[in-house]
Amino acid sequence: MTDHGRISVIVNEKAGRTNAEQPRRDMLRERFASVGLSVDIHGPRAGQTLSDVARAALDDGADMLVAAGGDGTICAVAGVCHGADVPMGVIPQGTFNYFARGLGISQEVDGAIATLATGTLRDIRLGEVNGRVFLNNASIGLYPAILERRETIYRRWGRSRAAAYWSVIATLLWLKRALPLRLDIDGRQERLVTPLAFVANSAYQLDQFNLHGADHIRSGDFALFLSPNGAQVDLIRAAVGLAAGMARKDEEFLLRHGRDIVLSTGRSRVLVARDGEKEIMRDPLRFAFRDRPLRVVAPAEVS
Repeated sequence: MTDHGRISVIVNEKAGRTNAEQPRRDMLRERFASVGLSVDIHGPRAGQTLSDVARAALDDGADMLVAAGGDGTICAVAGVCHGADVPMGVIPQGTFNYFARGLGISQEVDGAIATLATGTLRDIRLGEVNGRVFLNNASIGLYPAILERRETIYRRWGRSRAAAYWSVIATLLWLKRALPLRLDIDGRQERLVTPLAFVANSAYQLDQFNLHGADHIRSGDFALFLSPNGAQVDLIRAAVGLAAGMARKDEEFLLRHGRDIVLSTGRSRVLVARDGEKEIMRDPLRFAFRDRPLRVVAPAEVS
């Protein structure tokens, strides 16, 4: 059994599908105990972010953090682990789990725990936008606007498939015009108008999305997808395709690639989505790679 020292698990009870009969932290504690692993389990209290919880666990003496949640949870814990230069484990509990699947980590809790016990540390390249880490992707324009509108609709009407679809329509009705963008990609400059800019750092995710660009990522670049400023029905298809992983190759997107990308909108602040989580950032937005990798426990061999 691999010795990772003292392990703290950072749990997001709200990620993915939950079991109302048993809190996620209780389930995880039982599963770890069943294989003889003793761990500390932490979740956010009122007013705390997942990053706050992760930093507190390190201050309390943890030697490794394990993120139990979706890609947004994993991204938050990854930023803290990278900053402290400590390794990270993953128990995927989200809807899509692109990061874990790309590393060959089991989607089942017992399999993911087995990886923590027997796996090896792998170096993972992290992207950042204005200093904030992302694992799979970061975007501006239509997609983060849909995520923001969806949360408002969920709070008012509850979570449902109909509410999710309405969030797309409501966002398009509100979004009166596309973003005028000035691009600087490794010194190459370009201007265009687009409702969506999507920066990808996961070759696995692009393969799942059925999009070209994975080879650029494997070669060390970001893949930048830009949606043409077309009809609303085309925008709906493009946004839903990205959100659901059902995009149609490059028919709906312009593809660019590079290692240092600057997007300027001319606005003072921009809504940005990082691995599905949203925040306001100052313009311009600079996408770059962290200068050292994140160490993640993964299977020794990925089939």
